[in-house]
Amino acid sequence: MTTPASDLIDQPWIPVAWVKGKSGPPEVGLKELFLRARDIRTLLVPEAPAHSALLRLLYALTARITGLDEAGPGSWGDRREEILDQGFPEQSIELPKGHRPGIDGYFTQWRHRFGLFDSERPWLQDPRLPQQCDSTNTAGVNKLVMSRAAGNNHSWFGHWNSEKLLFPGLSQAALALLTWHYWGAPGTCSTRTVGTVSHHYAKASPLRAALSYHPECDNLFLTLLAGLTPPDSDVSRETDLCPWERDTLSDPLKPMPEPQGPCSRLTACSQHALYLVPADDGEHIADAYITWAYDAERLRPQDDYLIWDFDQEGNTYPRYARSSRSLWRDIDALLLKQLDDESPLQPKVMDHAFDVSEYLRVRALGFEQDAAQAANYQYVDSVTPVLLSRAEKAAVSTERPVRQLRELGELFGGRLEYATKRAWLGYTDDKKNDPGAWLDAVAARYWPAAEKEFWARFRRLTRAEGAADSGFDFEATCRAFARHALEAYEAVTDSVTRTPRGAKAVTGAKSIILAARSDPLKAMEQRRKKKS
Repeated sequence: MTTPASDLIDQPWIPVAWVKGKSGPPEVGLKELFLRARDIRTLLVPEAPAHSALLRLLYALTARITGLDEAGPGSWGDRREEILDQGFPEQSIELPKGHRPGIDGYFTQWRHRFGLFDSERPWLQDPRLPQQCDSTNTAGVNKLVMSRAAGNNHSWFGHWNSEKLLFPGLSQAALALLTWHYWGAPGTCSTRTVGTVSHHYAKASPLRAALSYHPECDNLFLTLLAGLTPPDSDVSRETDLCPWERDTLSDPLKPMPEPQGPCSRLTACSQHALYLVPADDGEHIADAYITWAYDAERLRPQDDYLIWDFDQEGNTYPRYARSSRSLWRDIDALLLKQLDDESPLQPKVMDHAFDVSEYLRVRALGFEQDAAQAANYQYVDSVTPVLLSRAEKAAVSTERPVRQLRELGELFGGRLEYATKRAWLGYTDDKKNDPGAWLDAVAARYWPAAEKEFWARFRRLTRAEGAADSGFDFEATCRAFARHALEAYEAVTDSVTRTPRGAKAVTGAKSIILAARSDPLKAMEQRRKKKS
C-alpha cells in the first residue's frame, strides 16, 4: 500500500526553477509538474546524472500523457504541433483511433505504482530483495547516494560516516534511485540468491560513464516536447511498457526484456535491482539493497540522447563524459548531420527538437566515471548559448565552417599539449618525469580562451537559408587559436627560458605550434589520419 509520505505523484520531490513572473514551491510532485509545465523554467537538480535520468523518466511520461507514445493515428509531428498549441491534456480524451489518457487519467490509473515505500510494488524497486539478499550485508544509504563517501569514492558535498548516518528524504532517495538505474557501477554488490543461482556481480548501467545531450527551451513544457522522438510504426503502448506498468516483476534469471519502443528504452533498461528500506518515520530511507537485476548478458539499448563514436572496427560506442572537455568541442556532432563515415552520429533527438522551438539550447549531462570499475570522478553539466536554430539544418554553407571551426580549436589544443610535453622532456631529460603540472597549467589557460573564441566566431556565421558564403574566415580563425595556444605555452614555460638548456627546449618545441599555424590544412589532415 502506498503511504501518503512516499507518493511521488502528489508529494513534492522534484526541484524546479520557475519562469520569471511565475511563482510556486521549490519542489513539486509529478502531477503538479505536468499541470504547471509552462510556468516551470527548468529542473533544478544539482547532480547531473540524476538530472539526465529524471528527464528520461519525464520524456516517457510526456509520451504517455499526450498519446505521442505511438506513431499514429495521423501524423506524429502534426499531433505534437497540436499539443504545442493546446498544452498537456489534463483529462482523458478518447479519439476515433486512439486514446490520450491525459494527466489525471494516467496518474489515476497508476497511482498505486508510484509509491516509493509501497509494500507490494515500490516504484522502480524489487520487493523480493529482502528475502533474496543477506539482510546483514546491505548497501546502506551512503552507497545509495553516490555523492556521499562509500568504498573508494570520495565525498562530494559534505562529510559522511557510517557511525552517524543521515537518512535521505523523499527527494534525495528518489533521485538516488534513478541515478543507480542509469549510471550504476559494475562489480561487487549485495549477494542475491534466486533458485540455484547466487552471486554478487552486477553489470554496468546503460549510461555508465556516458555524456547525454538534451534540448532545452524556455520552459519545461517545450523542453519535454522537444525531447521526444517519434516511435516506429509498429510500436504499441500495450507492449512498450515502463517497469511500473508491467503486471509482474521481471525474471532475474532470464535476459533483460528487449525494449519494444521509446518508453521501455527510456525507463526499463536498468542492470541493477534496488530496494529502499524506509525509516521508522515513514519519510526517510534507513537502508538500501543494491544488487544485480539480470544474470544473462548485458543488452546495450539504443539511446536517442547520446553521441555515438566509431572504433577502429567500425563499431559504435557512446561518447564518454570528461569534465575537462568543453561542450563546444562536440558542437558539430550535435548540430550537423554526419559529414562522412568517420564523423560521429548525432543524437537522434536533434533530428526533431527544432520542430518544437527554432531557438534552443543543448544541455550536456553526464558522469565522469570508470566504465569498468566502481570509481566516480566528476559530474558534467554544461549548456550551449541560445544559438541553434532550424536554419542550421538547411544552411549547407555552415556545415563545413562549423566543423573546421571546431577542428582548428582542437588542432591547436593538441599541438599545445604535444609541444608542452616535448619542452618538458627536453628540459628535464627524464622520460619518467611526469609533465602533468605543465599540462594542467596550459590546459587551464588555453581551453577557456578557445571556448570564448569559438562562440564569438560561431555567432558571426551567416545562417540565411541558401546563403553561398557563411562569412567564415579560415585564416583569421587559425591565427586566433594559434595565438591562444602560444600565449598559454609561453606563460607556462617562461620560467625555464632563463637557462640555456631551458631556452633550447622551449624554443625547439614551440615549432610544433608554429608549424600548424603555417600549414593548418596539412596539420588537420595529419590529425585526422592519426585518429583513424
